[in-house]
Amino acid sequence: MNTLQGPQAVTWTEAGAARSARWRSESGAPPPRRVAVADDRTKADDAYKLACEGTALLWRGDFHNARQLLTALARRIDRRPRKRPPADPAQAFHLHRAAQNQRARILGMLLVSLEPGYDLALRRAPDVREACLQAYGPEEHAAAEEDARAEEEAEAAPALPQLVSLRELLGVIGAYEWRRNGVAVPALGGDRVHPYYGVFSPVRGEYVDLVAEAPLPSVPGPAFDIGTGTGVLASVLARRGVPRVVATDQDPRALACARENVTRLGVADRVEVVAADLFPDGRASLIVCNPPWVPAKPTSPVEYAVYDPGGRMLRGFLNGLAAHLVPGGEGWLIMSDLAEHLGLRSRTELTDAFGAAGLTVLDRLDIRPRHGRSRDDTDPLHAARSAEVTSLWRLGAARPADDDRNDP
Repeated sequence: MNTLQGPQAVTWTEAGAARSARWRSESGAPPPRRVAVADDRTKADDAYKLACEGTALLWRGDFHNARQLLTALARRIDRRPRKRPPADPAQAFHLHRAAQNQRARILGMLLVSLEPGYDLALRRAPDVREACLQAYGPEEHAAAEEDARAEEEAEAAPALPQLVSLRELLGVIGAYEWRRNGVAVPALGGDRVHPYYGVFSPVRGEYVDLVAEAPLPSVPGPAFDIGTGTGVLASVLARRGVPRVVATDQDPRALACARENVTRLGVADRVEVVAADLFPDGRASLIVCNPPWVPAKPTSPVEYAVYDPGGRMLRGFLNGLAAHLVPGGEGWLIMSDLAEHLGLRSRTELTDAFGAAGLTVLDRLDIRPRHGRSRDDTDPLHAARSAEVTSLWRLGAARPADDDRNDP
């Protein structure tokens, strides 16, 4: 049985010797408390039993066999009898998320070891060094930066490997391919946006189409893109002729991703990417925001693009919008009504939030989703997904701003 040495360290016994490694989890999963070594001889039923009991399996066999074992574990999870979903859609949603989290926990118990330099030392393993470097960045030293003596001692000791779940590593490899190949965006004439690991990818292009088609405000002024992510909406606005767009985000990955994309797309002279929690300084004639659509708690960093706990970003955008618009300016809120069909937020709550923020609805453009899950009747959330509509709400200030806010 292994013990923990600090919040990011794991030790275990292998071949009669004590071993140590650093723990890495982008989802924030805690280090496993028990680790058993597994290889090509490990049976799927035995691995499944250990994983369900909370014992992680450190893989030492063939890489492709590890992937097959992961698939076998998923099949065993999916074979478990399912209860009839409750009639209440909100309760059904929360039970579905709990099942998803349990599934992720079990599948996350199959681990691999990344040697220093992100080397995956398994038979028939792909070269994952560049993918890990792009996702994780340069390896951080385990020593305390402010303790010079600790740094000297750490430099003299061999660097520790890192344990990571195979499921996460496969996600890193997939994200590397997405970033390298890019995602074609019809609203950009088919040009590609290259998403970084952990940054929401514009694979659901209908919301981008809404921004490409909505009539631009007639009043002069810059545009703000709040929570820019890949920078796709800022780039669409620049391509539509908006002379200056300020794109904000607070995630370092998103900021780097957006800067690279606006440069690739040839709009860097019109799009400025800045670090900010919601609004930049100043006011704009157009402020666009595509916040997370579901008011629920994220369980991993990448889920912050989908789940907005307590509607924090939505309410922050609405409550600050009027103060950041020039007279006659518009705010564009891109929002799916999926949360309404899931019973997590009513339409009245949303429109009441508009009124409380001093906003009025000028118009609303709607579009139906085109992704495959909206037509998958085996999806536990099919009823909600099949009824989903994505809207672009054109919002204006409902009352005149104070005199001091009208000053240029």
